[in-house]
Amino acid sequence: MAMIHATPPHGQGLVVDLLDQHVREQVRREGVDPQRDTQLVRRIAESVVREHDERSLTGQVVPVADPGAMVGELVARVAGYGPLQAFLDDPSVEEVWINDPSRVFVARNGRHELTNLMLTQDQVDELVERMLKSSGRRIDLSQPFVDAMLPDGHRLHVVLQGISRGFSAVNIRKFVLRATRVGDLVELGSLSARAASFLDASVRAGLNILVAGGTQAGKTTLLNCLAAAIPGGERVVSAEEVFELRFPHPDWVPMQTRQAGLEGTGEIRLRDLVKESLRMRPSRVIVGEVRAEECLDLLLALNSGLPGMCTLHANSAREALVKMCTLPLLAGENISARFVVPTVAASVDLVVHLGVDQHGVRRVNEIVGVPGRVENDIIETEPIFERRGGELRRTRGMPPRVESFERAGIDVHRLLSEDAG
Repeated sequence: MAMIHATPPHGQGLVVDLLDQHVREQVRREGVDPQRDTQLVRRIAESVVREHDERSLTGQVVPVADPGAMVGELVARVAGYGPLQAFLDDPSVEEVWINDPSRVFVARNGRHELTNLMLTQDQVDELVERMLKSSGRRIDLSQPFVDAMLPDGHRLHVVLQGISRGFSAVNIRKFVLRATRVGDLVELGSLSARAASFLDASVRAGLNILVAGGTQAGKTTLLNCLAAAIPGGERVVSAEEVFELRFPHPDWVPMQTRQAGLEGTGEIRLRDLVKESLRMRPSRVIVGEVRAEECLDLLLALNSGLPGMCTLHANSAREALVKMCTLPLLAGENISARFVVPTVAASVDLVVHLGVDQHGVRRVNEIVGVPGRVENDIIETEPIFERRGGELRRTRGMPPRVESFERAGIDVHRLLSEDAG
């Protein structure tokens, strides 16, 4: 396969550089924000290419081989993300990452592919600068890591050269909305219809749900679907590192963290947001991903009777509970396991664990109830659904707090019975 470079052949390369300059001049002259008004940039590009084509008839300039492709290239350069834009526009691509300018990878259906795109170091630096400009976040020697959200909802992560050897490492995790309700996950093959009905009912009943799994297992997608089942009369407050949650709700306040400024002040941590959310009269609190000491503040909120949900990296439901018992210890020496373990047992009602199978399909592997009992510092669990032989099957376990289902008008016994759909 021939290598595809980020610049066209020599003759067309000179043409695209010239037209790129003309488009940028007109964008500046008209005061257009290229990140926010892509359609206007496209109209300007079409006008510039059309004028160039008319001049080419007189022999003054080299004609454009493919006007439509040239317009797309100009829009990608000025308003998009240049040579990466084609991957970002491709619905089959889930993630793009750059290990060095000559090694650009994409993920499709959970599988990694080395592309034939060749960049330069200057192009990578320019792309990162352009992406961060729209996010309001920065990266420099004092702040060599950055997490940011791009306008289309894609998540950007950059590790600066010096921390990563040789070149800056760039990851773009695309926001691909394939499911908005738990019922959509049934169609995608992620869980069974009965499990979907049970999770929907559990949210309406106000159970505290921990969504666990590995990287790219679909945790945020499932959390979005669960959040969409929250009754409209409740007030939702969410806290995240960067905005990733997107679900329909009439009374929802989403919050994200903030980097420290150039003076080293003004940082807003996830723990700060969890504490702040409790002062905002929430009916539900959602934490996008629990990673550190903010776990303690979430536990205290859940233990006080405030329903909530969060995600967590873990390899199983059991490991997720162990991690929930470990993370609060990072909050300080005065926090002991004797306090944390029974608090987790009393605060978490359900653990939903997801994984990716050998075909790259994201699936719910188990749904586990936490009845609140602790034996020898081990939290007891009760499996409700387990994946066996490739199918998510109902077990004999029952969820805790059955009375919560009854108050919501839900017959959970009938919902989970063999006769239920």
